[in-house]
Amino acid sequence: MVEVKYKRVLLKLSGEVFGGKQKYGIDPQVLQVIAKEIKKVKKYKVDVAVVAGGGNIFRGLAGSASGMDRATGDYMGMLATVINALALQDSLENEGVITRTQSAISMQAIAEPYIRRRAIRHLEKKRAVIFAGGTGNPYMTTDTAAALRAIEIGADVLLMAKNKVDGIYDSDPLKNPKAKKFDYLTHREALNLHLDVMDITAFSLCQDNRLPIIIFDLRGQQSIERAISGEHVGTFVTTEKKK
Repeated sequence: MVEVKYKRVLLKLSGEVFGGKQKYGIDPQVLQVIAKEIKKVKKYKVDVAVVAGGGNIFRGLAGSASGMDRATGDYMGMLATVINALALQDSLENEGVITRTQSAISMQAIAEPYIRRRAIRHLEKKRAVIFAGGTGNPYMTTDTAAALRAIEIGADVLLMAKNKVDGIYDSDPLKNPKAKKFDYLTHREALNLHLDVMDITAFSLCQDNRLPIIIFDLRGQQSIERAISGEHVGTFVTTEKKK
C-alpha cells in the first residue's frame, strides 16, 4: 500500500483537462481516467475535493475580448464549470465513489449550495466533493476559487492538474522548446515570474496561508497517486525555499 504524505487534497482541474484532445466540450475517456485516479487515491483514505474549471466550454475573458460585458461573460463561465462538475460527478459515481457537488451559484435542483461546514462534513464521511461555480463572483478565476476552497477546507496541498504542461517553466514550453522547467519554487519566486500557469491572486492566497502547490501534467502515469505519496512530480511550490 502506498504511504501517503497528504491526508486532504484539493485537485484543480482546468477546463482544458475536461476537453482532452478536443478543442471544445467534454471527453468521456478523460473523465473516466480522472474518476479512476480519484477512486484509487481515496482507497488510501485521502480526502479529495475538486474544483472544476470551465474553459473547455466558455471563458469569460474570451467573451469580454469580443465585446461582451465582463461580468456577464464570467457568470457564463461559472455555469460552464457546473456542467463539468456534473459530468465528473457522474463518472465518479459510476466508479462507486460517493460524490457531492456544491455550487457557489445557487441552483438547488442540481447541486448543493456551497457551505463550508457541510463540505468538510462530506469529506469527513469520505465522500468526494466537487466545487463548481468558481467563487460565485465575476473577475475571479477558478484558480483563485481552488486556492480559496483549499484553504477553507484545510487541505494539505493544492494539486493543479494541467493538460499539456508538466510544471512551471521560465517561458511557454509549448512555444519555446528551450524553456527551462523549475522543479521547486517559493510562492514569491512564482509570483515574480508573472507566468500564466496560475492566477496571481491564487498564488498570493497560497503564500499568505502557507499552502503548498504541486503543478503537474494529469496525463502522466498515476500522477495524482504519485503526488499524494510525496513523490516528485511537476513543480513543487512552497513558502520555504528547498534546501
